[in-house]
Amino acid sequence: MPAGVNSREGATARRTRIHVVSDVHGNTEALARAGDGADALVCLGDLVLFLDYADHSRGIFPELFGVENADRIVELRTARRYEEARDFGRRLWAGLDRDAAIVGAVRHQYAEMFAAFPTPTYATYGNVDIPDLWPEYARPGTTVLDGERVEIGGRVFGFVGGGLRTPMRTPYEISDEEYAAKIEAVGEVDVLCTHIPPDVPELTYDTVARRFERGSRALLDAIRRTRPRYAVFGHVHQPLVRRMRIGATECVNVGHFASTGRPWALEW
Repeated sequence: MPAGVNSREGATARRTRIHVVSDVHGNTEALARAGDGADALVCLGDLVLFLDYADHSRGIFPELFGVENADRIVELRTARRYEEARDFGRRLWAGLDRDAAIVGAVRHQYAEMFAAFPTPTYATYGNVDIPDLWPEYARPGTTVLDGERVEIGGRVFGFVGGGLRTPMRTPYEISDEEYAAKIEAVGEVDVLCTHIPPDVPELTYDTVARRFERGSRALLDAIRRTRPRYAVFGHVHQPLVRRMRIGATECVNVGHFASTGRPWALEW
C-alpha cells in the first residue's frame, strides 16, 4: 500500500479534509485551485478534452478539424448513429497520422494538468485517458493508483480507473472481467473511488446527452457486499441523480468539475 496522508499528530486528532474531482476535461485553471484548503486532492480521471459537447469549439477535435465538423460529429453521436459518426471521422482523418496527432495534443494537455496538481494528489485514469503516458508527467507528490488502496487520514481509499467497453471506443475501455478483477483486488475500503458509476439507472443516465452511460455491475455488487462509507465517481456529467444511498453507502457523482470548477469535499 502506498504511503498516505496521516492526519494524526501525537495523541490529538485533527480533522481531515479531502477534495475530490473527476472529468477535468482540460479545465487546468480550476484544477490548480482544486486542492485549496484540503489535506489532499483525489482525481478520478478524464483529464483529456477531446471534444466539449457543450462548447464545440473546445478540444482536440475542433482544433484539428474546425467547429463545423465538431457540430456534425456531436449531432451523430447524440443521435446514437455511431457507425455514421465513425465513417465521418474516418473521412476527416484520411491521409493524417491519427495516433501521432492525438498523442501530441494529449501530451500538451497532460503537461499542463499534471503541473497543476497540488501535493499530495491521488489519481486514477478515466476512460478517455492514456495510462501509458501518465508516468512521464506524474511528479513527486502525485500517486497514481488503479486496482490499489491507500490510507489517507486514517481511512482506506480504494481506486479503480477506466471505463467499460462501449460503441464510443475511448482509449481506456476494458472488459467487464478485467474491471471486476480490479474491484476485487481493492477489497474492503472506507471510500471506494472509481471513474465510472455503479450500474444503477439513476446514476448512469446523462440528462443532456440523453443516453445511459455504462456503469459497472461488479462495482454495484462490491458496494452492496463490502459497504464502504462512500463510493465516489464521475463519468456521467449531468446525471439524473447526483447522490443516493445504496444500503450503508453514500454514492456521490463528482463528474461536474469541467463545467463548475468546484471539487466535492469529504471531511472527517
